[in-house]
Amino acid sequence: MRKLVLMMSVSLDGYIEGPNREIDWHLVDDELHTHFNDVLRGMGVFLEGRVTYELMDAYWPTADRDPGTPRPVADFAEIWRNKPKLVYSRTLRHGDRHTTIVRDIVVKDIEALKAQDGGDLVVGGAELAAQFMRHGLVDEYRVYVHPVLLGAGKRLFPAADTATPTGLRLVETRTFGNGVVLLRHEHRHQESPSADPSADPSA
Repeated sequence: MRKLVLMMSVSLDGYIEGPNREIDWHLVDDELHTHFNDVLRGMGVFLEGRVTYELMDAYWPTADRDPGTPRPVADFAEIWRNKPKLVYSRTLRHGDRHTTIVRDIVVKDIEALKAQDGGDLVVGGAELAAQFMRHGLVDEYRVYVHPVLLGAGKRLFPAADTATPTGLRLVETRTFGNGVVLLRHEHRHQESPSADPSADPSA
């Protein structure tokens, strides 16, 4: 079964963008960009909200036309152009030839997508990611922590509707040469509490 993966860059204090939507603090050098390309090339579908899609669509379709474009940038332009995309929007009317516009998140439709063969599903955009998290649909978190403190802005993880903890399992860490650290977690299925009091160190 395919996974739904949240993949996002974040400041050390938990923000994905500054108070005026700044993302110029992202430290994306050739090493990190090549890593992103390697991960995203294997994904099956990009899931995006309207804002994220329009920002991407304004640049990436032609980003590799300049012969002087850095190789990692040109590589991602081809990846993004050719990757199937589901764009969740109630106002967007048109997308490129690999784009399907979806009006609402329907849990059973996402579960059906997960059941198909192919690469994993990757979600981009904070608002859309928050909705997927709210529905319990995110299976893996790939959080890239950049060595910067923003102090204000939009947080990756908004206040939850409930205080129910979500158990995660750390499956990978990686430190890049520019100081960015990947923290990769998967959902940890909660086990039934043991009936043996000795198994609980607080008992």
